[in-house]
Amino acid sequence: MSFGASGPLMGRVRVPGDKSISHRSLMLSALAVGESRIEGLLEGEDVLATAAAMRAMGADIIREADGVWRVHGVGVGGLLQPDTALDMGNSGTSTRLLMGLVASHNITATFTGDASLSKRPMGRVTEPLGNMGADFTCSPGTKGNQYLPIMVRGACPAVPITYRLPMASAQVKSAILLAGLNTPGITTVIEPVPTRDHSERMLAGFGAKLDISTDADGARVISIHGEAELKPQHVIVPGDPSSAAFPMVAACLVPGSEVRIENVGINPTRAGLIHVLQSMGADIQLVNERIVGGEPVADLIVRHGPLSGVETAPEIVPAMVDEFPILFVAAALAKGTSRFTGLEELRVKESDRISVMAKGLTAIGARVEELEDGLIVHGTGGTPLAGGATIAAELDHRIAMSFAIAGLVSAAPITIDDMSPVATSFPSFVDMLASLGAK
Repeated sequence: MSFGASGPLMGRVRVPGDKSISHRSLMLSALAVGESRIEGLLEGEDVLATAAAMRAMGADIIREADGVWRVHGVGVGGLLQPDTALDMGNSGTSTRLLMGLVASHNITATFTGDASLSKRPMGRVTEPLGNMGADFTCSPGTKGNQYLPIMVRGACPAVPITYRLPMASAQVKSAILLAGLNTPGITTVIEPVPTRDHSERMLAGFGAKLDISTDADGARVISIHGEAELKPQHVIVPGDPSSAAFPMVAACLVPGSEVRIENVGINPTRAGLIHVLQSMGADIQLVNERIVGGEPVADLIVRHGPLSGVETAPEIVPAMVDEFPILFVAAALAKGTSRFTGLEELRVKESDRISVMAKGLTAIGARVEELEDGLIVHGTGGTPLAGGATIAAELDHRIAMSFAIAGLVSAAPITIDDMSPVATSFPSFVDMLASLGAK
């Protein structure tokens, strides 16, 4: 599919429900006793993989005709042995968080995934869960890491641990906390750098007892009391800020644009891109700010304007780790040079996002320098990129969408070799762009 230079983007759009919150709402609803209702669930392939896995482990999950999902849970400790392997598709979040759930239940589950997911390291999760008593049979990888397929034998009772995260990872934190739900005693995670806190907010909302504090070193300490009894909830999922990043950057870059993106989650642990773009000079206004289901939400009004280069601090990475590919595109059109470091995590996403973005940006006429932990981007000052290339998206939805946006501000159309991975997180992406007037 090709994307070409666009006239002004105008209108209102809503992006799909937040993927992180959608995953967690299904999991915790499946562990509650009674019926939960979920509105605004992201119905992309990743979240549907979570729904299928929870069904396979005993939860009754139904999508009504009005788009509301109803979940009858089995209760904490009530997960059943799945009859077949759990196919996670391309979803790293589903895999790592569900491994946490299984780790403290008396069941055995095998996790499989597609070619991309099977290259992503799982050792960061198996280590702490192994300390809690779970047993793993994995495909061995380089540097002692572990990969799918993985068989997990849960421990019941599991052993509570105190674990200090060696890297900023909301997935690892969440896997340990979810394992702690069915573990006697108190399980504690210490995160030196704060990461997205959807798990803590939602666990508390479902009735789990959590203690959250800061230690003498400034690290965040999260403790969960085990053998919890979760109560069913009515969850309203806000729009995904990682998906909102694409129309947001598009409106910043395409001359004459003004776009209102409605119902976007602005959780402080996820809003890094908004702040970075504003520091580059972007005209982004937050209106109708409110709290929905414990999460801060707002509408974003974004207008075109000149951008300047920026240097991001590594500390902001957890608040926008998934948004860097599209930020690289914004930087390629900015005035001056941008420098992005502390991005080692991007090399083990659905693709090596640093390398793939550097190669693709170079192919469409941008000037970039690849670093071990990031990228230096020399902007055009607003002059359109040359474009005219075919981009290999490497089965990575965010790569595909980032270069689609780049095509809107390029002299010649940009062709994406495969847009199908976009269905994992943003099935309506192409239609959304068309509704705003993009080609």
